[in-house]
Amino acid sequence: MANTKTATVPVTVPGRLITVSVGKKIVMAVTGVILIGFITGHMIGNLQLFLGQEKLNIYANALQGLGGILWLVRVFMLVTLFFHVWTAIKLTLENWSARPVNYVRKDYREATLSSRTMIWTGIGVFLFVTYHLLHFTFIVTNPQYAHLTDPMGRHDVYSMVVLGFQNYLISGVYIVAIALLSYHLVHAVKSMFQSVGWNNASTEPILHRIAIIYAWLVFLGYVSMPIGVLLGVIKLPAGVI
Repeated sequence: MANTKTATVPVTVPGRLITVSVGKKIVMAVTGVILIGFITGHMIGNLQLFLGQEKLNIYANALQGLGGILWLVRVFMLVTLFFHVWTAIKLTLENWSARPVNYVRKDYREATLSSRTMIWTGIGVFLFVTYHLLHFTFIVTNPQYAHLTDPMGRHDVYSMVVLGFQNYLISGVYIVAIALLSYHLVHAVKSMFQSVGWNNASTEPILHRIAIIYAWLVFLGYVSMPIGVLLGVIKLPAGVI
């Protein structure tokens, strides 16, 4: 009998990580953890808006003082967000292609509405983040904010945020986007626990409650700022028009 050899094509670890579904889920989990950490830290920092102009501007000025490090962090977070969204889209397309024929009757007993809409809420959040960066970070949509300064000569981030949220349309878009983000987090946090092997029949109810509580904290923390401005709890400093 002839001895035949099957030619093999070497597959690199990065290539396998991108092409195998398990690898994509790992990418989703790792990027998700990073983004959750950023969401929490960003919210805590921004809540200093309630402490007044001086506190928030000191915080913002300290971040700006990081210079190149701050831009490295920004680029890193943008790349992380891109891979999170890109991997989510790839996994969703794979799931759809695996079931080319729609079921006459779908059984959603296992899949929650939050999990079934992850791709759409994720894309919505991604689009909002793009606008948010153009609005408050790069000051493209409202260039007049770039000339705001406080009594110490620092860029007046406090007044910039208040002026932005005084616009009902901007506040409305912000609140809707945070609602999408929070709803996205309900399933995202549960998936994070599942990725590290903590989610099972006995722990699932507890982890589900933790995910819901965290999502509500994120929602209330972020939307409290535009609502605080619209209700007049957070006001512009004297002399700022």
